[in-house]
Amino acid sequence: MNSLVKSVEVWAMNKNLDKADPRAQYLKVVEEVGEIAAGLARNDKFEVIDAIGDSLVTLIILAKTIDSSAVECLGTAYDVIKDRTGKVVDGVFIKDGE
Repeated sequence: MNSLVKSVEVWAMNKNLDKADPRAQYLKVVEEVGEIAAGLARNDKFEVIDAIGDSLVTLIILAKTIDSSAVECLGTAYDVIKDRTGKVVDGVFIKDGE
C-alpha cells in the first residue's frame, strides 16, 4: 500500500496537483465517490472497484494539497476510532452515545 501511495503522490507532483486548490481537489473526491454509488446502483462490481480506487487516488492527492499524507490522515482517524464502542444495526456501525 505504501508503495502505491508513493506512486500516486509522485504522479500528482509530476502534474502539479499537489499544489492545486484543496477545494478543487475535494470536488474530484466527491465526483469519484458518486461513481461508487452509481456502480452499486447498477450492481457493477468492476465499476465499484475502479471508483473506490479513483476515490483513494483523489484523497491521496487532497492530503498532499494540505501538506499532509494519506497515511497521516488514516493514522489520525484510526487513533480516534480504535477504542470506540458501539453496535452494528442494519450493517451500519452506530457508536455508543448516538
